[in-house]
Formats: sequence, C-alpha cells, structure tokens
Amino acid sequence: MFQHQARPLVRAQANRMAGSALPADEIPSTDILDSWARCVDAGLDAQAAPRLPVVAGGELRRRREQADYVRRLALAELETLFHQIAGSNFLLAFADSEGVILDLYADNRFAMSSSGEAIRAGSQWSEQVAGTNGLGTALAAGKSVAVNGPEHFFARYDAISCTAAPIRDAAGAIVGVLDASSYFESRQRHTQALVQMASAHIENLLLMHQMEAAVVLAIHPRPEFLGTISAGLLAFDVGGRLCACNERARTLLTGLPVRRGAAFEQVFAEPFGRFLARLEGGADLRLRDVLGSSLVTSWVNRRPAVSGARPAAAVPAAVPAAVPAAAAGVAPNFVADDPALRSVLDLVGAAVKLGSPLLIQGETGSGKELLARHAHELSGRKGPFVAINCGALPRELFEAELFGYVGGAFTGARREGYQGLIASADGGTLLLDEVRELPLSLQAALLRFLDDQTVRPVGGQKARRVNVQLVAATNADLEGEVARQRFRADLLYRLNTIRVDLPPLRRRRDFAACVRFALAAIDAQASISDAAVTWLKGYGWPGNFRELRSVLTRALLSQPTRRIDLAQLPSLLAVPRGGGPDPSVLRQGATEAVLREFERTGRSVSRTSRNLGVSRTTVYRHLREGNALPARPPG
Repeated sequence: MFQHQARPLVRAQANRMAGSALPADEIPSTDILDSWARCVDAGLDAQAAPRLPVVAGGELRRRREQADYVRRLALAELETLFHQIAGSNFLLAFADSEGVILDLYADNRFAMSSSGEAIRAGSQWSEQVAGTNGLGTALAAGKSVAVNGPEHFFARYDAISCTAAPIRDAAGAIVGVLDASSYFESRQRHTQALVQMASAHIENLLLMHQMEAAVVLAIHPRPEFLGTISAGLLAFDVGGRLCACNERARTLLTGLPVRRGAAFEQVFAEPFGRFLARLEGGADLRLRDVLGSSLVTSWVNRRPAVSGARPAAAVPAAVPAAVPAAAAGVAPNFVADDPALRSVLDLVGAAVKLGSPLLIQGETGSGKELLARHAHELSGRKGPFVAINCGALPRELFEAELFGYVGGAFTGARREGYQGLIASADGGTLLLDEVRELPLSLQAALLRFLDDQTVRPVGGQKARRVNVQLVAATNADLEGEVARQRFRADLLYRLNTIRVDLPPLRRRRDFAACVRFALAAIDAQASISDAAVTWLKGYGWPGNFRELRSVLTRALLSQPTRRIDLAQLPSLLAVPRGGGPDPSVLRQGATEAVLREFERTGRSVSRTSRNLGVSRTTVYRHLREGNALPARPPG
C-alpha cells in the first residue's frame, strides 16, 4: 500500500517523468509507488548520490560458493539471454538473495558508461540502499518487476531501464534474482518476458534437483506442453503428501489446496497408490482434479525401483520406455574450464537423466557434435551414437534414410529393405545436426516420432518402437525460422525441452587452454608462446575451433622448431581480398600482447622487441595505438 508521506515524492517523480518517453500506462505502477514508499521509510534521499556497499573478494567468493548450484544454472541462463538480447547496450546480472551481484555479462559500452560503472560484481543493490531498481525491487516485492528510467528512486539512474525476476527454491524461498538492464531509450518490451522465462527455467531445474527423492509429476491440459516451462511441477513424497510445486502448478490448480503437506487425494480425484499403479501399467495418463478438470501427466524423475524405494512406474508414451541411469563422473574429452560451459554440461546431464530431448545451439565449429557425444556418454546408454547431418541428405530420400523402407518400396531400394537411421540408434543417442535443414514434411513426421517413439518404414504397415535419446543441433535462429514459416513451431516446442547454448571460442574464458588443447591434438610435442596466445585471443574466430585448428596447423607447417611465436601469426591471419577478419580486431589483439610485454620488461622497447620477435618499429606502432608511447623512447 502506498503511504501518505511518499506523496510529495510522487509529484517530484512526475516532473522527472514528464519529458520521458514512458507510455501513459507505465506512469507509475502500483509496484513502483509501493517501492518509493519503502524508500522514503528507509530514509533515502532521491536527489542524493547513492552509496552502494561492495563486498570484498573473499566474501564474494564465499557467497558464490554458497549459491553454487543455483549460480551454475543462472550462468547458463545468462549466456542464453546474452544471445537473445545482444545488439543493444545492455547488462545482465545474477545476484543472491541479499541483492549482492555475483556474476554479470555486460556490453562494454554500457559497462563503461556513467550509468553502468556502479554495477559490478560484489555491489549490493537491495532496495534499502539502492532505492527503486529492478534487482532490489524484485527482491523486495517477491515478483518480477520492470523499472524504467525515472521510475528509479535515485535520479542518478534515470538513464537506465531494468527488469528483474526472483528465483525461488523448492520451498518457495528466494535464493537469487536475474536482472537485465539497458539504456532507457533502447529498452525492449520483450526483455521482461525473457527474464521471467529464464527464472522459471531455473526454478524448475532447482525443484528437480532438490526433490530428487520425491515423485515429481509434470501436469498440463495438453500433452505437447509437458516438457516445457508451461507445465506445472508437483513433488509428492512416498506417502502421497505434497512436498513442493512450481508457480505454474498453482495456476493450473487454482482453487485447490496446493500447499505443502496436502494429500494427493485432496487435489486429484484418485488414490495416490492407484495412480502410481496406472503409471506402472501404462494405462491412460489423464488425471482429473477434484473439481473435475482433466489434465495429462508424466513422472519426470522416474528411476528404476530398488529395494525399499518407491515403486517404479511407466513413463508417458512420449518418453522412452526405459531410460538408463546417467553415467556418473564422465569427464568430457574437451576443455571445459569456462564457467558458462560448465553450466551447459550440468544442463546436459539433467536432460539425459530425464530422457528429455536436448537442443544444442551454437556457431559453426563451436563443438556441438562433441557436446552431443558427451551427452551420449553421460546417458549411460549402451546403444550406438548415430549422427545425422540433415543438410547432407538428398531431400528426395530424406524420409527413407531417416525412417527406413521395406524391400521394393521404390525404384533402387534394397531388396531386403533398410531399417533407417532412427532405428539404428535404438537404445542409444540420435543427433540431428543442422536440424533447420529438415524439410517441412519430415518435420511433421519427426514430431509424430517424438509423440509416440515409433517408426513406420516407407512402404510398410507395421510400426516399430524405438528408444533413443534425441539431440538436435543448429547454428540457426530457429525462432526466426518459425516466424518465416520455414520451421514448425510445434516441433521447436518439443526439441526445445532443454536448450543449451555453446559459447563461441572468442567468449571462452578458458581460451588459452583451448588453444593448447587444440595444438596438442595436432602435434603433442608442439608449443606456443603466451604472447602468441594473447594475440590469437584478439581475433574474432568466426569458424571457432575448426578455424583455430586450421591456423595452428598452418603455423606448424611453417615452423620447423615446432614452436609457434607471435611473429608468425599476422601473415597467417592476413585479410584476404573480398573479406576476412576485421583488421581492427587483429591489431587490437597484437597491441594488447605488445603492451603486456612492454610493462613486463620494465617498459623496455628493446627487450619487448627481442622477446616477441618483432621489430622495434612494430613495437612503437603498437605503443602509439595503445596510447603508451613514452616521451623518450627507452632502451
């Protein structure tokens, strides 16, 4: 409730808003009015410069460790949001329940601006100290909020618009918050929806993790939405008592006693034991609540029964009949020291544990197939890993190659017939690479397969049930393809059950380790200098690891000593006619390497030149570009 003593502030804020571009229906909302009132009660002065506490490095590390699991989930969502929001000045942040920012992604222009300079890791943005702001107000209100420009309590933040959503654990306690901020004039209306979806995704995964020992059910009126964030999640203990549920479940079951400790029979018109028996028997998986509404359900964390544990139950027809336990402790056979990539690996492990379809998005050469193979290893499946390049199969034979055919089905067919690539992956993992290239007619057939896990060969009448872990990979914007009517929306919903975004090589924080790993794969005895690695990091790598391997191979061929130094690289990455890497990016990487060596040698041009293997003229040129040229050339 807005309080009387805040009314003078409303008039002052209205004057600030008068010249803004805010639409009338956003000036101001009840959430903003209530927040201003709380700020007045806290004794904040809207015209003063806010003083934001910043925790020390040791305390920041402690908070990160305390939030370890939810933080890893949040980092994966921040990476996804980074790609969805990229293109305008922005900042993305994850903070703990006290409003201390633990991690952030920022566009350099925003981060270095007067508006963004105070937003850094360790800074506290609770409403009591930072006034009305997206992050702090979402925590105070306990719900998603948007704060646009002059809606901020402190006038200093009038140039910023931010939207944030809290993250709750299985018990309903707030354990963190996601925030997306941008310049007020470049704000986008869809950002709040994206942040809310990211928060909901984290909450669902967190509930699954915390309720691992319970029976977790997904519910929805329509079966195709069971594997999406539109589904409600309910966790019951072995006695049929409700342990936890997500917000979507509360909405779907409005009017029912959806609270901790409620009996299954208080919500649904069926005894809990009979319901589990129906699941085990593979009967109709429709479920009626006590008010008569019909829902579909699936047991999303089902495991094989063990002595003394809860009874096993069959899974819905849309999920493989038998999902093996995921292999524990399987290390990837690639470099994975980047925080965003480690979060991706966590999500991949969750996907194969559930037997859910997995969508891998990433630039060409970023390692999508390697990740898919790792997913296969994590799944513990004994069947084969089958990779299908959807862009390489002839369109006229696509259906036959994918689903197989009976003998004599068409001219040129094998007399004995062909089981097809999907059936050949039975018991294992099927990778559909470049899935965007699937013809629309085949997209419909693939959707049917995802619904019933059965394959009917071309020319045949008998369907075969197939149990596969499905992984799809693409470097395309599938949402854009849906908008252009080149990809089915319903298929995207199914493939997008769990989506991971591979970070490109240029954003990898473990870039140096990636370079040395790739080099060792080419020649185990080869080496590369630190200066050369630093210079390579300044390049954009549009071809990612494929291009890196090519560059390293060419460098080794021109170097009989099997050591790659900085002096070799500019010629290998020279700009070709008609295109190529941005020369300013290349110069920036070389300049950074020269500046670092210049400082390391006590600002000696001669030693910098000798250590890097470049001329003194080249050193001076990079010192000028880096604004580090000394008044009198030393050395």
